[in-house]
Amino acid sequence: MKLRDHPLMSYLKVHNWPPAWTWLDGPEDKHPTGEIGILRMVLLAKTRPGDRCFLLMRYEESSYLGCLLFEEQAFCRQITQLLQQYCNRPIVEIGDLDLSYTL
Repeated sequence: MKLRDHPLMSYLKVHNWPPAWTWLDGPEDKHPTGEIGILRMVLLAKTRPGDRCFLLMRYEESSYLGCLLFEEQAFCRQITQLLQQYCNRPIVEIGDLDLSYTL
């Protein structure tokens, strides 16, 4: 089961992958959508409940922020730790990760 298709990659029954990307800085907002760019950083939210993580990605010389919301807090922590190992990798490659072991 690929990350992009995993049933726990959702919040209120809405899939959360790929996240919507919000422009942070850079020469121009290219309005990227989908599995695009390079993952730079992953942070677990410090607020309660711990049901979200933030992804920083780079695309065409600009930085973007995405947020993944989860219903399962334990799965959110697990995905955050996993994604942290894939910094500096293409987002599309991350969507292809096999998460069958989590079912």
